[in-house]
Order: sequence, then structure tokens, then C-alpha cells
Amino acid sequence: MARTGFYQSSLTKKYVMALAGLFLITFLFVHLGINLLVLCKGSANYEARELFNIAAHFMGTNVLIKIFEVVLFGGFIIHIIYGFVLQIQNWMARPKRYKKENFSFTSPFSKFMIHTGIIIFIFLIIHLFDFYFKAKIYGDVKEVIYDGKHYHDLGLLVIDKFQHLGFVIFYVVILIFLGFHLHHAFQSVFQSLGLNHPRYMPVLKTISLIISIILPLGFMIIPLVIYFGNY
Repeated sequence: MARTGFYQSSLTKKYVMALAGLFLITFLFVHLGINLLVLCKGSANYEARELFNIAAHFMGTNVLIKIFEVVLFGGFIIHIIYGFVLQIQNWMARPKRYKKENFSFTSPFSKFMIHTGIIIFIFLIIHLFDFYFKAKIYGDVKEVIYDGKHYHDLGLLVIDKFQHLGFVIFYVVILIFLGFHLHHAFQSVFQSLGLNHPRYMPVLKTISLIISIILPLGFMIIPLVIYFGNY
């Protein structure tokens, strides 16, 4: 009975973590779309970084977005905590390694999910201190004025950060780890939800591969263009 309860508890955690992970992947696409605006050059209607600063201001002040922000942080916390709990449960349930492990367990994308997750979590803390907390808590961000309204110049903060080669390299390396994490994460969402039908899984694995390439590369473009471009 205890064993059945343990299994059901683990299954529930997998469902919740899978849904939280899918939510976070969706957020990454939105975040990428906004971040790419920082690369917009000046034109007849917009100054450099203006679109990004306006979008960032909207994301930081809109009531609905503020509610979504709380949900987002909750999603991160749930995903991280359940990820650790499930990993510990897996270790406890498998005290001895199998003599011959299947591909799912030996695949580096699966085997090192907890390790890439820890690296991404550490980066997330650093990222929050570098950008989010500076604007939201410390107020240590220069302001610009567009049409008589004051905005935090977060675009300038991003550009200043990516003028340093060490930070660019660090960012790119972390994004590679993110790609590894996403490769297994997306397809495992559907496996955890019981949607691992032989007909659909090859398609989902292909989509997983595409996502694990597009998202990291999209984020990599920003520091690389800023550092090597004329910013």
C-alpha cells in the first residue's frame, strides 16, 4: 500500500512538473521575442532600444502581467522543487545500478537533467540580480524619456553587460546547457502526461530538437550581435 502511495505521489509530481515545464518553455519564447527588440536600430520613428524599453516597461507595470509574473515565479519554484524531489525519489528507488541500462536512462540529455537544471538555476539567480532586481528593487538603472514619459533604460543595461567578453562567453555556455535541458524536457512533458504514443513520439522528439536549438540560438544572437556589432 505504501509503495502504491509512493508511486501515485511521484506520478502526481511528474504531472505538475511537466505542466510547469511546458509553461516555462512558453515563457521563454515570449521572453526571447521581447529581448530581440534590444537589437532594433534607430529609425525615423524609433530610437535604438526604444522598442525594448517600452516593451519592458509594459511588462513591468501592466496589472495582468504582474499577476502573470507571480504565476511565473510559482512555475519556476514548482518545477525546481519537484525536479529535485523526483530525482531523489529515483535515486532512492534505484539503490543499485542496472547492469545494462536502457537508452532513456543512459542518454546524456536524460542522465544529466538534474545537473543542467542546477546550472540553469544558478544562472537564473545571477540573471535576476543582473537585471530584474536592479530595476525592480534597487532602482539602479538610468532613465530615458519617450514622449514625456520616464522609462528605465534596460536596453542600455543589457548592451553594457554584453560589451564584456567574459560575460558573453558565460552567457553562451549557459545557453548550451539550456539546450541540453530543453532537448529532453519537452518530450518528457508528454511522456509524463501519458501521451507517448509510438505514432506521435517521433514527431514530438523532432519538435523537441527544434526547440532545443531555436531557443538557445535565439538568445545567443543577442550577446554575440551586441559584442561584435556596432552597439
